[in-house]
Parts: sequence; structure tokens; C-alpha cells
Amino acid sequence: MPGKVRVYELARELDITNKEIIALCESLRIDAKSHSSSLVEAQADRVRKKAVSDGLVNTKPEGELKATSEKAEEEIENKQGETRPAPKAVSSKKPPPAKPKPSEITDNSTVVSSKKSPAKIDSTKPVSAETVEEKPKPKTTKENSKQGNLNTPPVSASGKPIPPPPGPISKSGRPIPPPPGKGGRGPAPEMQRSGPNMQRRNQGQAGAQRNNAGQFRGARGTKPSGAPVADFLSKPGQGGKPTSGKPNSGRPGGPNQRPQRKKKGRRRRRQEELQPMDTPAYTPEDAPVPEGEIVIERASSSIDVAPKLNRKTADIVRFLMEQGEMVTATQSLSDDMIELFAAEVGAEVKLVDPGEEQEIELQTKLETTPINVDDESVVERPPVITVMGHVDHGKTKLLDQIRQANIVAGEAGGITQHIGAYQVDLEGGSLTFIDTPGHAAFTAMRARGAEATDIVVLVVAADDGVMPQTKEAINHAKAAEVPIVVAVNKIDLESADPQRVLGELAEYELVPEAWGGDTIVVEISALENIGVSDLLENLNIIAEVEDLKATPKGRASGVVLESHLDIGRGPVATVLVQQGTLSVGDPIVAGPSWGRVRALVSDKGEQVQHAGPSCPVQVLGMSDVAIAGDEFIVAPDERTARDVADTREHYQRVATIGRDSSAGSGGGRLEDLFSQISTGEQATLNLILKADVNGSLEAVRESIKKLERDEVKVSFVHAGVGAITENDIQLASTSNSTVLGFNVRPDRKAREMADHEQVEIRNYEIIYKLLEDIESAMIGMLVPEFEEVITGEAEVREIYRVPRIGAIAGCYVLDGKISRGSKVRFLREGTIIWKGEIASLRRFKDDVPEVASGYECGIGLSDFQDLKDGDIIETYDEKQIDIS
Repeated sequence: MPGKVRVYELARELDITNKEIIALCESLRIDAKSHSSSLVEAQADRVRKKAVSDGLVNTKPEGELKATSEKAEEEIENKQGETRPAPKAVSSKKPPPAKPKPSEITDNSTVVSSKKSPAKIDSTKPVSAETVEEKPKPKTTKENSKQGNLNTPPVSASGKPIPPPPGPISKSGRPIPPPPGKGGRGPAPEMQRSGPNMQRRNQGQAGAQRNNAGQFRGARGTKPSGAPVADFLSKPGQGGKPTSGKPNSGRPGGPNQRPQRKKKGRRRRRQEELQPMDTPAYTPEDAPVPEGEIVIERASSSIDVAPKLNRKTADIVRFLMEQGEMVTATQSLSDDMIELFAAEVGAEVKLVDPGEEQEIELQTKLETTPINVDDESVVERPPVITVMGHVDHGKTKLLDQIRQANIVAGEAGGITQHIGAYQVDLEGGSLTFIDTPGHAAFTAMRARGAEATDIVVLVVAADDGVMPQTKEAINHAKAAEVPIVVAVNKIDLESADPQRVLGELAEYELVPEAWGGDTIVVEISALENIGVSDLLENLNIIAEVEDLKATPKGRASGVVLESHLDIGRGPVATVLVQQGTLSVGDPIVAGPSWGRVRALVSDKGEQVQHAGPSCPVQVLGMSDVAIAGDEFIVAPDERTARDVADTREHYQRVATIGRDSSAGSGGGRLEDLFSQISTGEQATLNLILKADVNGSLEAVRESIKKLERDEVKVSFVHAGVGAITENDIQLASTSNSTVLGFNVRPDRKAREMADHEQVEIRNYEIIYKLLEDIESAMIGMLVPEFEEVITGEAEVREIYRVPRIGAIAGCYVLDGKISRGSKVRFLREGTIIWKGEIASLRRFKDDVPEVASGYECGIGLSDFQDLKDGDIIETYDEKQIDIS
């Protein structure tokens, strides 16, 4: 790993233990949890300096250290030959080396107790320290006299000492490994096959590794000879069995040496695996937490929450376990768990739904450049007035009268199916009006109009009174907490009853001022221009009382009221500016759409360069059709706008994966529904929906979804804004779908392809006609359901045998009437024993079509002759249930 070093490598370099390296890292606030943790070079340098300052490593120059290392290595090797212990016989205390006289120095100085031969020692049982006595007599050299006493060897997990590895000694008394390339200098002390405390071999001594491997093989079944251990060790590089006088082929140091790959012994690997694991490190309780409000998504795991609170995952898991909650690091936490731990560490958290955290981050990214707003820049703005009410109560006609325009003539069927935004300049100032649809399908449009408004004008027809969409408009206005002005329209009609309308409004807490309430009610006639000026005057008064203000300075922001795809101009968004000033050339973001404002068009069709607060304009230059209801904001630069829009689009695409997974080969067109239902499977209606504006698209889609039944499901393969194209026809042919167009038409090439591919296209201009057709098709294609209706009941009282005909039941009609050809059930003691039809029905000698209750008759049953007195004949019809 270039530029990084692991803890165990650094420990080997400094000749200290892994735990000491980890302790140094913790003191330096470096995250190192185990021996395999990685450190960058800068962190490793800090650890090295810290180890030197703490006196854990030698600070000699490299050349002097190398020379000392080589001399110390020779001395340790000689010492190993003199103090070689018997197998598994390790002294618990190593006596300090004494200064022997030169005459006492011998090559064979190891004394083995004669009570037990080493060959007879059981290798499976540990041998006590008294079994073998060590009497080392090291050579007297300058280097040896300078080294001093060795520290007590480290102790394993089982409590038994482990002899230190050979090598030079640092200041702390720990051996330093020799430099590379010094292998083959001599065999290391013999390692027992089955002992738990195996001596770690020096990785730099390749010859010693191979010789030890040979000793493993020799220790299995061959008894070692009685040759002195020192004689065996006096032949460096000569591995293999000590009883053999011939050099083993392929062994290191022999004449027939062949290369071998170094391998880590299985026992050595096992010992490394059995080393005690490092306990998890916990964050100090007084560790600081981030200041301010911390945003955390609901159902986050401990791994996700811990970094945001400057804590470790183990801290959260331990705390929750102390509270009695058994959780894992990857388990989702409840809101109470997150808030409880946050309160414990003193952090302030805000829990949001999944996906909102990313949106907050994107909003922060958009607001990196602060908008400079001061009190002096705040000015009065025109009020935003939303006209709401039931369908065909005269909302758009009222706006026509105010604007002196004829908008109704441009709407299909006289029904508003779009949001219209207009600004009217009057003597008292400017007023911005938002016209919303009144049809039941456009609930979302009315909700958006209420959220973006300052005042709501509720139009109620004097002849109809309060209707369903009137109630819905009242609820939207109350939810937006805006004042409501009631306009009682159509007072010029003979059937008008304004007092009844006022009484119905009072039931919804809209008490007129004339009745002692606080709701302004104006009686008008939009068609005859009666009372319109009084309505405008009251609106100006309310606007003055509300004291509506905004700043024209800074980057603009607002809401998208409507959007559509224009053939000549591309995506067009109708926006309402709420703060700042929107100018041509500004980079803009609206949901997953972005762009640079290419042109601004006012409600009068004029191109403008700027649009201030409460000004509705059409924006050209967006990358895609914006979603109605999304907020828009001017970004600091075009790159930021693109990044934010792309990120939002990614999150939306991930969230919608699988939403319409049933689309495709499993569904079908309208004409295919009956065949699917008749086979007993659930039918799926695949639709491709195209509309002129985004709001209508949303309304139609939601309305069709409400028509779903248990037998028929609706799947939208594609829904978009714009004309029906060849791509839509190709997709419909592939997915077996029906194409619906709302206020859009296919071009010539699309129609030709539809005829060739046999794709059905249905075009509509009025939404309720579209919904009626879809609902009729669904109902008509459903499998008819039937219910049984009991028509008559007769009792068998006598049986007649007729030649060539069989048995005839002489019956008395108890209830209803018995008709010829009716379906019949034959009951005996309440049990159905036969079902069929009446073959013949006679009264005396005449054939009759039916016999009423209280009369006798003869009944002949087809294919049934087992008749008995007292049996009951029950007739019934199956009637189809009306599906609605």
C-alpha cells in the first residue's frame, strides 16, 4: 500500500509491541484499532518521534546501530548454543549473566539433568521449570559486557513465559531485528511441535526457518540422538535430523541446496489467531460534540449516527445495551434511541424522513452565497389573490371581468383545467390573481394555489350554494391560514338565493359581517359586472391591513405554479416570484430541472427583463418540464445549478424504481382486459399518458389511479408533457399499452406508426369525459357477478309413472311461482340431491308456462326419476349484479 504503513510493520521497525504502537496512536489521537490498521506516512512519523521521545527505541545513528546490531546478533547466537534448553523446559526466571573467567569459556556448556533423558520427555505435557536447569556461561566480549542484563521475557495469554527473539537490544531492553540479508547464520532454538508457547522466529533468518521446519519433521517419530546440542549447533546451516551423518538433499546450507519458498508455519499462524483481540476503544465522555442542530435521518444505524455526533459506533451500542436495548451496529435505531443518546452526549438533533437530509444539504449548497437583505431594501409588494370555488361557479368569468378579457372562450367546455396567473394594475395598486380549477380532479392545483397566496376569494353560485369543491376550497384556505373573502356570484338569476348561501357558509365557520361575524361577503354578478368594483375595493383594504412586504434585492426565489412543453419554445414554467428579482440570464433550479433564463414572458404576452416579488411570469430555458409545486431559486452559478438538479434527479429515480414494476408484458390494452379477467388472473391496464401541462398530467394520473379495482390495476408505463410522438407509439407497441392524450394530438408520423403497429390512441379535451371512458371500459370488461333469486317452492305429494316419459311429480306450490324452464334444486330433508331444469309443467292436462302459489301442478324433471313424497322442488334465477 504506497504511502501507508500498518501498525504491525511499524512495530517491527521500532522493535516494540503492537499494543505499544496502538497506545502511542491513542495518545496522539490517531485512529488505530488493531495491528492491521493503516497509518499514513505523516502519522507514522509522529508515532516514531513519540516513541523516541518516550524512550521506547534506540536513537543511535543508522550506521552505528547496524554495526551494533551485527555484533549483538553474533553474541546472541553463541549464547543460544550455550544455553539451549530441553524441549518445553523453559525457566520461569532467567538468571542474570555473570562475568566468567576466560578459562571457563567452552563451546559445550549446556548441562542437562541426568534424571530424565530428553528423549523420554512427554511432548504433550508441559514440563516444570525444575526439570531442566540452565547454567549459561556466555563468552566474555566487549559487546556482551555492554549489553547489561536482559529484561524478563514476555508472558503469553496462558501465563507462561515466552523467550525473547534473538537480536540487538534497544534502550528499553527489547531486541531489535537484524537487517535483511543476514539469513542462514545458524539455526534458531528448537521449537516444540505441540507446545502452546512457541518461540517466534526471526523472519530475517531464512536458514533458521528451514532448519526449524526440518526439526518439526524429525520430532514426529524419530528420537533425537544423545549427541550434545552444542555439537549439533556448531554446524551452521546444517539442518535436518541430528542422527544423520549425511547432508539432506534440498536443505539450506547443504551441498545439494535447492530453493524453497518461505511459508508461515501452521502453528505460528494458529498462535497469531489465538492472540487476544484488542478491546474496542471508547470515546471519552467529555469529548466535544458538533455545535448547532445536527440533521439525522430516521431509521439510521449506529454506524451512520456515530460520526455525526463525534462518537464511535461502540459508544452507541454500549450505551443502548446499558439501557436494556440489544442492538447491533447495523441495526436501524428508533427515534427514541437516537434522541436518548443525543441527550446523553449533549447534542441537539433534528430527525428528518429519508431523503430530506440530502435535500437540506442541497439547499445549503444553493445558499452558499448569502443574499444581502437589509431593512432598507424591504418594500411593499402586491397581494397574491387566489380565486377558488366549485366547478362552473364563475371564477374565470370573474377574472375576465377584472382583466377585461375573454379567458373562458379558450378553455375546453368552459372548464378551467390549468392554473392561470395574472397581474392587474388598478387605481389602488397592482393585484396578482391566481385562477385555479374547480373540478374535483384538480385538488393538487387548488392546494398549490392556496399555499402561494395571501388572500383567497371564494366564489359561490347563488343558485347552487355550497358544493363539494367549495368545501374543499374552504379547507385549503384554512390550512394555509389566509383570510377568505366570499363572492356570491350569479345574483342576477331568478333562482338565486343569497341568504341560503350565507346560512350554508355559516356552518363552515364563515359568518358574514352582516350577521356579526368577520367574513367579508360581496354579492356580485360576473356576467353583468355587478359588485365587482366593491370586491376589488375590499381586496385592497385587506392587503393594506396585512402589510405585505418583500425585498427586490438578492437572488430570486419562488414557486412553480404550472409548466408545459411548447413545441416552438421548449419547456415553459409559469412561476410566481416571492423574494428577490428574477432576471434574464440567471441560473435557476426548480426540483430536478435547471437552466439559464433565456426569456421572461408576462401574463400579457410581453417579454420583460426582470420580474420582482408577487410577479407571475413564464420562464424559458429550463432543461426539462419543471414539476408544478416545486420551489425555484436562482443558483450562485450554472455549475451549482446543474449539480443540484442532477442530484435531485438521481434520488427521485432511485425512489421510483419498481413503482410501476407491473408494467410490460404482464399488462395489456383496454380491449385485452376481458380475456385476462376471464382466465381468472388480475388484469393490468398499461397506459401511456401525455398532457399539455404538468398540472393536468398530475390530475389525470391521480384520478385514473382512483378507478382501480381488485380485478383491474392501472400501470403508467410513461407519463409526460408534450405531444404524442413516434417514441410514445413505439413504447406502447413494445409494452402493449394504450395511449391517452389530454389536450395534445399526435403528429402525422405518429398516427401512421400507430396504424401500422395497431396501437390505440384516445384523445380528450375534457377530463371528466376521459375518466368516464376509462371507468366504463373497466366496468364493461369485468367478469359479471351473479346472485341467486328464489322464485318458487313446491312440495311433492304424489308420483305418477307415465310410459316413455318416466316419473312425474304431482306438486303443490307453497311459495312464489313455478315457471317452465326455470333452474331447479331438488331438496330432500334439506339436502340438495340434484340440480337441473324443469322439462315439463302441466296443470291437469294442459301445458302451462307457470303456476302460481296455492295451486297444484305436475312437474317433469329432466334426467331425474328418484322422486319421493315430501321432497321439495326449489326454483331460482341468477341475476347479474350491477357493478358501479
